[in-house]
Amino acid sequence: MRSYQRNDEQLRPVKIVPEVILHAEGSVEVQFGNTKLICTASVEPNVPKWMQGSGEGWVSAEYGMLPRSTHTRIRRDKAANSGRSQEISRLIGRSLRSAVDLKALGERSIQIDCDVIQADGGTRTAAITGGFVALALALEFLKSQGELKEIPLKSYVSAVSLGLFEDKVLVDLDYQEDFSCGADTNFVMNNDLDFVEVQGTAEGQTISRDNLDKMTELASSACKQLFQVQQEVIGAFYPLPKSEA
Repeated sequence: MRSYQRNDEQLRPVKIVPEVILHAEGSVEVQFGNTKLICTASVEPNVPKWMQGSGEGWVSAEYGMLPRSTHTRIRRDKAANSGRSQEISRLIGRSLRSAVDLKALGERSIQIDCDVIQADGGTRTAAITGGFVALALALEFLKSQGELKEIPLKSYVSAVSLGLFEDKVLVDLDYQEDFSCGADTNFVMNNDLDFVEVQGTAEGQTISRDNLDKMTELASSACKQLFQVQQEVIGAFYPLPKSEA
């Protein structure tokens, strides 16, 4: 039996709690089962040098794990500087930029920080899902302050992990499932169910075309559910399009 007595196609319990950090323009605590992260969005009144004068803004991300977020302690310097953390940071940044009209944002930057409090699989997908909500909250803050006329979002974005265990496709892997699966994938999608990014790795078995198609179908269904959870927090000022609501 999977964790939370769920079937192969079910997400873990997902919860997004807004405004958990006093000083951040946008912040949430996001939970995918026992995986917990704090995501904050910080607004800066400038852009990287290579973008200055372009009239466009920028969204970037940093991902890190607290020392006891895992079974054994991680050194802070190792967690911050690992290739894994840098790769996930870039993934989060790419995913969230896809949802933003950078021209409408203007020459300002939004930095998304995703800090893992407790890891039990799916930290990068939780970071993207929660990071999007923190980003939206920061944009709403800018609008409320009169710095933006409209919220410059183009779509919702969420993400989910899937794995292949023998010939079964599992949705939203916890740590033990991620460790045991013969292949695992991460799907990042927008509310049109277009792919923002797809990652896939064969650890002990390859992924057949039929199983990839099934993963795609189940990822779409899971992301739809995640959009609904996101909408519970931000729907009052940025509603999910009616086709997905």
